[in-house]
Amino acid sequence: MTFFNAPDFWSIPNSLNGKVLAPIGALVSWITIRRMSRAGKRVGAAVICIGNPTVGGAGKTPTVIVFLEQLKRKHARPFALTRGYGGSLRGPVQVDLSKHDVRTVGDEALLLARVAPTIVSHNRLAGAQMAFALGATHIVMDDGFQSPGLVKNATLLVVDAEAGIG
Repeated sequence: MTFFNAPDFWSIPNSLNGKVLAPIGALVSWITIRRMSRAGKRVGAAVICIGNPTVGGAGKTPTVIVFLEQLKRKHARPFALTRGYGGSLRGPVQVDLSKHDVRTVGDEALLLARVAPTIVSHNRLAGAQMAFALGATHIVMDDGFQSPGLVKNATLLVVDAEAGIG
C-alpha cells in the first residue's frame, strides 16, 4: 500500500506556495461541492461506506472486514465493494480467488474476498447494482466517501490517530 505525505508548506501559515495555490484550491472546492451535491441512485441493499477524509491509508480495509464479519454473524449476506486499487480490471466483476490476482483486482480486493463476496468496480453504482443482483443484503464500500453517485445508508470515516485529519 502506498502512503502519501502532505507537503511541508500545508502546515506553514501564509506561505508563498499556499498563497499561489489558494485560487486553485478555491476552484477545486467549488467543483467538489457541485459534484457532491448531485443526487445519487439507490440500490435494493443497504449501503455502508467506510471512507476517510485524507490521502493515504487510515485503516479502511480492516474496518470493512470487521463490518462484513459482523453482518455475517447477523445472518445477512454482505458484499464488499471496492475500486480494486492497483489492479487492471475496471469492473464490475466479482472477485474469484481461483482466477484473479493482485495484478487484476489489487491486494485489498483479494483480502476482502476471503471474508465475503467482493465486487471490483470503478463505477460504484454499477458495482452496487451487480452486488444486489447477486443477492447482497448489505454492501460495504471500501472507500467511496467522495463518490456521490450511490446513495449511502451510513458512512463511517476512519481517521489515523497519528496522522489526524490533516
